[in-house]
Amino acid sequence: MLVADSGIETSAWVNAGVAIGVAAIVAALVDRVFRARVVREAAVRTGVSRETSTRLHFVRRLLTAVILLIGVAIALSGFSGISNLARSLLASGAIAAAVVGFAARQVLANFVAGIMLAVTQPLRVGDWVTFEGNYGEVEDVRLNYTILRTLGGPRIIIPNERLAGGVLKNDTLVAEATGPDIAIWLPPDADVERAITVLADESGAEPTVAEVLPWGVQLSVGGDPVAPAERGAHEADLRRRCFARLRAEGLLRAP
Repeated sequence: MLVADSGIETSAWVNAGVAIGVAAIVAALVDRVFRARVVREAAVRTGVSRETSTRLHFVRRLLTAVILLIGVAIALSGFSGISNLARSLLASGAIAAAVVGFAARQVLANFVAGIMLAVTQPLRVGDWVTFEGNYGEVEDVRLNYTILRTLGGPRIIIPNERLAGGVLKNDTLVAEATGPDIAIWLPPDADVERAITVLADESGAEPTVAEVLPWGVQLSVGGDPVAPAERGAHEADLRRRCFARLRAEGLLRAP
């Protein structure tokens, strides 16, 4: 009897290993098909829009996760103890759902938010966005989080739920170029109208008065649209030129 039970248990482990192995192979093949035949070939031949690319990234990972979960479920179904446990959980489905839902609420919330981001697409792979003071290019939108590559190279990992519920600035949602925008503070006794004329001549764009406070006046200065990756360098150069011009015109006191 013990020999028979041992044989059944060994068979269950073998079947479980086969099921998981097959699922892993199928998931790898599906992933490879999506990457090699859909994304790359379409990009070379006809071009893939950012909307399509984002959805393909998300669907590819979703299919991979579903296939692996099916493989694990098939593997577990071969063990009698697991089957009995599953029947017990089904008998008390409300309690099981409550426990699982509470334990995985954050994961599920990020997953649902990821689906919303893939469908509504407030940001897409390749977009340049600002989120909570971080500026960079959207490198990937995954099931539970989004990867933002900053100008310096480091990646920022943002949970999808936080991204879906936050305030996001997308520089390339409509156009591929973005205009630099810098703030220049003037002393409260400065000639604001003359400063606006001087800065308009220097930048090629009409500055606007952004804020007036007892300790100074803030001017917002723009410029010609540039590629998002070059925005930081252009803003730094524009800020340097504006301050140098204001000092040369006597509108700013030298430190």
